[in-house]
Amino acid sequence: MAKEEEAVEVSEAQIAVHWREEQYYQPSAKFVGQANAADPAIFERFKEERFPECFKEYADLLTWDAYWHTTLDTSNAPFWKWFVGGRLNASYNCVDRHLAGSRNKAAIIWVPEPESEETKAITYQDLYTRVNEVAALLRDFAGVKVGDRVTLHLPMVPELAITMLACARLGAIHNQVFGGFSGPACGERIADSGSHILITMDGYYRNGELLDHKVKADQAVARASQDGVTVDKVLVWRRHEGQYASQTPMIEGRDFFMNELLPTYRGAVIEPVSMPAEAPLFLMYTSGTTGRPKGAQHSTGGYLAYVAGTSKYYQDIHPEDTYWCFADIGWITGHSYIVYGPLALGTTTVIYEGVPTYPDPGRPWRIAERLGVNIFHTAPTTIRMLRKVGPDEPSKYNYHFKHMTTVGEPIEPDVWRWYHDVVGKGEAAIVDTWWQTENGGFLGSTLPALQPMKPGSCGPGVLGVYPAIYDENGEVVEAGSGRAGNMCIRNPWPGIFQTIWGQPERFVEIYYRKYCRDKASTDWHDWPYFAGDGAVQAADGYFRILGRVDDVINVAGHRLGTKELESAAITVSEVAEAAAVPVLDELRGRAVEMYVALKPGIQASKEIEDKVSMAIETEIGKMARPKNVWIVSDMPKTRSGKIMRRVIAGISNFTDVGDITTLANPEIVEDVRHHVQSEKVARGEVPRELTTQEAAEIRAFGQAE
Repeated sequence: MAKEEEAVEVSEAQIAVHWREEQYYQPSAKFVGQANAADPAIFERFKEERFPECFKEYADLLTWDAYWHTTLDTSNAPFWKWFVGGRLNASYNCVDRHLAGSRNKAAIIWVPEPESEETKAITYQDLYTRVNEVAALLRDFAGVKVGDRVTLHLPMVPELAITMLACARLGAIHNQVFGGFSGPACGERIADSGSHILITMDGYYRNGELLDHKVKADQAVARASQDGVTVDKVLVWRRHEGQYASQTPMIEGRDFFMNELLPTYRGAVIEPVSMPAEAPLFLMYTSGTTGRPKGAQHSTGGYLAYVAGTSKYYQDIHPEDTYWCFADIGWITGHSYIVYGPLALGTTTVIYEGVPTYPDPGRPWRIAERLGVNIFHTAPTTIRMLRKVGPDEPSKYNYHFKHMTTVGEPIEPDVWRWYHDVVGKGEAAIVDTWWQTENGGFLGSTLPALQPMKPGSCGPGVLGVYPAIYDENGEVVEAGSGRAGNMCIRNPWPGIFQTIWGQPERFVEIYYRKYCRDKASTDWHDWPYFAGDGAVQAADGYFRILGRVDDVINVAGHRLGTKELESAAITVSEVAEAAAVPVLDELRGRAVEMYVALKPGIQASKEIEDKVSMAIETEIGKMARPKNVWIVSDMPKTRSGKIMRRVIAGISNFTDVGDITTLANPEIVEDVRHHVQSEKVARGEVPRELTTQEAAEIRAFGQAE
């Protein structure tokens, strides 16, 4: 066996790290001059010695009905309670309190996918009126009361934000399921939350097609019934007034059109229910998990304070800005940074119904130009897609961003540079953020006016958050050591979720058991939060996230992070997207296979395959050289644009690819399977039959949140 293929003794937490450190990029003087956080004294205010009282600064951005007496209650660790004794209402904070000074300002600008349809601006006065009317309908017609769970399965329409705020006004817990999820997936979440009301829409536009969405409601109700939960009412918004976009009949006595019920409640005013800070505001189910769904339960006071504070300081949102988060409200990013954070600050938030590239890849930049968007927020998957299909499109439009965010996964340095130079025109400050569904808001990022940007690195911990990298023994992996480990947060913060809905033992087991120093302790120092991501910290304190620890590929003892492999592949100029997956290898246990999609107009060739292999070998080392490089026309992706690595891992290993019904492009799976597996058969590379454990490992690859 070659030297580099000998097994290496490494801790389970240690992922091989071969990153090249990148140069710093400084924010412009113009940005610094107007920034919300331009005074370095802010770091002093949030240093550890001032924890937890430092977060009073975030909470004071809100309007409270009653002030709190305890900032952080740790008596039932790790079920932290923030701002105990305080009372407030999230809907009031996002709507009512802005009326005095901003009544006629746009709160939401909604852009429908068809360009022939009119863009709609909803002022804060309009929003107040509509939220009150929907709240009245939910209370008086549907019987919704404080603490009830209301499941929403809505696409990217203003009615989604309005319905969320109406639930919050009543003290009800909203449970929005991503619109792209199937009916049965929605039904599972209805059942787990014990929800008896489903609010949906008849149809919506996606890639130029009016999709039948109501059909999923019937499937969801049936699935919930199988799990013992009865849905009493299905409330259906119409996408087009006076039309029905579904082929599915309305069920008498169960299904009702919202648009037909609302005139009864015209002009209604519902007093916002004053809620304890620790009352649950919403549930957000994480995707890609197996077994029982995992509902992250988020609080009212702590969560709202945290998203308001991070929106103000990290996204630099001012009330006069026009801010566009190009994500889906069905995910935590949309809850925090389309709805609650921006509206709490009284700004204008843009909601777009459709896909980034419809009808062409210039669409985002046309919208930005027309609406005067000056803050732009999206995910690396979207950035890669736009770079792939329209690399020169941004230069054709006269928009100017002062600030851009990237969120959802680590961004490759090459993609970051295109985002900065081409999309941001070299003018915008970028924050590369790291956080998760469970976290409520950003955990790792640079403070844009005060800390320089570094491609591929999210930056240090955010204000009031104290991260650490631990090895499997709980020892700190020192900054600048070149070693990787498990990303953890040493302290609670206001945005942290309260528990997994109905599963407190699972909450403790997944997130706290691993590094808990004393199960009987009520001292937060004894309860570090385990994020489940691998990371490395440079000498300057910046963190680079290497991907889920579950998504590491172990090649002859070298634990290689998928993100590092993919970043190396993307340095090849012809490559637009890359995905790394493990494949069974008799010699090394596991080997790497790379899937790459090319930029438009470039033909697949053996030369490009070789360039990808060489780039990985050069950037990382010979041990990481892929067994195969597969050039495919497209990757199997979720509706939110994430590459489904478990699907291509299944193809590479001749095993089950799992459920593909929720993919945006399920038809691509058979194309990729035929291409890869026929070539493997021709080469004699068909692996032996996988053991049960090996098959489970492949199915789980890329699944974790």
